[in-house]
This record gives sequence, C-alpha cells and structure tokens, in this order.
Amino acid sequence: MAAGDQVFVNIGILTVSDTRTLADDRSGDTAVELLGGAGHTIAARAIVTDDVDKIRAQLAAWIADPGVDVVIVTGGTGVTPRDVTPEALAPLVTKSLPGFGELFRWLSFEEIGTSTIQSRAEAALCDQTYVFLLPGSPGGVRTAVTKILLPQLDSRTKPCNFVSLLPRIKTERR
Repeated sequence: MAAGDQVFVNIGILTVSDTRTLADDRSGDTAVELLGGAGHTIAARAIVTDDVDKIRAQLAAWIADPGVDVVIVTGGTGVTPRDVTPEALAPLVTKSLPGFGELFRWLSFEEIGTSTIQSRAEAALCDQTYVFLLPGSPGGVRTAVTKILLPQLDSRTKPCNFVSLLPRIKTERR
C-alpha cells in the first residue's frame, strides 16, 4: 500500500519466549507500535516458545505467505542454550544480510557497551521475504527498528532501501 511516495509493507511480528504472552510482550508491543505507527500493516503476530521446530514452522509459514513481506522476530538471539532463533532460521535463508547484524551491534555499543557482543541479531532474505532477528529486550527492539528498519522500510530512503527491491525480488525468482 502507498501513501504519497511511500510504500508500506505487510509485517509479521514473532516473539520467541518461554515466559511472555500477548498481554505482557513489551518487545513485540514496541515493534507493533513503531512499525504500525509508521504506516506499515501488522499482518500477523504470534508468540512461540524457545523451540527450534516451533520457531522454524512459524517462520516458514509466514515466508510462504504472500501477504507477509517482512518478518520481525524478537528474542532467542542471545548465547544461552535456550537461545535458538538463529539456528531455527538458518535452513530457510536464501541470502544472508550480514550488514544488519554488524550495524545493529555497532549502534548498540553506544547504548550498552561491550555487552553488544552477546547479541546474535541478524537478517536474511528467505525466498521473497525479509526476516530480521532482534533481541528480546524492548530497548534492543527500539534501537533496531528506529535506527535501521524504519529507514530501510521507507521507500523514500536514498540511495536504496529494502522496500524498493521487493518488486524485483517477488518477480525474479532464483
């Protein structure tokens, strides 16, 4: 959908947590507030536990859904044994976007110092869908969304942005 020169996208927001529900999912709420507030459509929202198969199944479903252009995942990107979101995503990746994680950690360093090295935030193109893995903290989500995702999901950002590439990605299959 477009407004003026801006094109909006359909976003699925997935929270990975063993303890959160929709009633207390502050990280998911932050993503909804910021992305929805910018005009994007929140096409889907879910919470799954820290389980590789459950995470992968939800990601695969949204990647296959033509009504979802972008998936934002909060949680499961740390280094504890229960943090398995990157492992769940790995077999679904068509093209890795390493610059996202690099930039996220660089920006986070200004806020949390060297603790940023514990983040395994990453992004990928999975078939025709962008997937972004964010930390489970509201602050980490806010940093990623406001400083990286909102500009890159704004079709007016120059010299390039993720949204302007979507028509080519959706028509030029591998």
